[in-house]
Amino acid sequence: MNLKKTVRRAAWLGAAGAIGTAAAGVGVGLLGLAAWRRMSRGEAVGGKVVVITGGSRGLGLAMAREFAQQAASLVICARDTNELEWAREELAHTGANVLAIQCDVGNHDDVHRMVRETMERCGRIDILINDAGVMTVGPMPSQTLTDYQEAMDTMFWGVVYPTLAVLPHMMERRTGQIVNITSIGGKVAVPHLLPYTAAKFAATGFSEGLHAEVAKYGIKVTTVVPGLMRTGSFVNAWFKGQNRAEYGWFSVSSAMPGLAMNARRAARKIVAAIRRGESEIILSPQARLLAMMNGVAPGTTAELMALANRLMPAADGPDQQRHLGKDSESAVSDSLLTAFGRRAAQDLHQYPEHRSTGGEPLRPIRHPA
Repeated sequence: MNLKKTVRRAAWLGAAGAIGTAAAGVGVGLLGLAAWRRMSRGEAVGGKVVVITGGSRGLGLAMAREFAQQAASLVICARDTNELEWAREELAHTGANVLAIQCDVGNHDDVHRMVRETMERCGRIDILINDAGVMTVGPMPSQTLTDYQEAMDTMFWGVVYPTLAVLPHMMERRTGQIVNITSIGGKVAVPHLLPYTAAKFAATGFSEGLHAEVAKYGIKVTTVVPGLMRTGSFVNAWFKGQNRAEYGWFSVSSAMPGLAMNARRAARKIVAAIRRGESEIILSPQARLLAMMNGVAPGTTAELMALANRLMPAADGPDQQRHLGKDSESAVSDSLLTAFGRRAAQDLHQYPEHRSTGGEPLRPIRHPA
């Protein structure tokens, strides 16, 4: 009997060892593949038709510039026709082949019209980049159902609608790439960004699941996870509760070198990841560290976020009115601490009054005397 137990135990140990060895081999292989992809330049994008939602300003515009430098044919879309025209003029001035189409990505009919027009004008869509976004910053009691609906319309349905519209075309051609710009806020719930976080979590799940399902059709899906970036987007975000205090901490954290990544560098990294066909890229070391910490110790991370929330501005009574960022200036947000962020806002068309062809920015950067 003891001999049988010993033999059985040895067999189990041998099987476990074989499984462990195989798993280690697979792990090493995957790490090697990831390293090879990082070193590889990947496929050229010259001549490819690239559709960028939210392409008139911010990160979307930065990516459009990067694709233009690599001779891609561009289709940019956004809700504001004036902003689109400014972006189109700038990109065309560099020699880019660019088409601008007004589109609200949260509107199903708008999206189908945009995709139909792109197909009619360009013949195909090689790469779809879902980048459009909105942000409402403030404590949970100040957020309304409308804030959640708007966030989901733009950053979840605004990813799903364009994706489902282009997929039949890509599946028929057995090629194509879909790129979803999510956020570290789609992996770790950040205080005072609850509607944004909810929508980004949904978009991240959709993107990761889509990757698994469409790979057999020859379609690549890349999930991009930015951390803080210097796009100047804080001037067009909405702020609630103690809106000036909220705008102060958000504008500073979104502008500081060392905390926030330069938008041009982010765009270069994203385009490089697209060329290599990576399934996911987390852009900054800080975002990678936070995602890793949450993966290893989610409970501890949640408690740290709860602690951080206690240090943030409290709800300012029952007022749920929202204020645009550039209408919430304070001494902090208009100081040297945000100078890099305001420069990025000017460069990436975040100020409607500022055109790349001439006009003065709405708020000039002021330096101490």
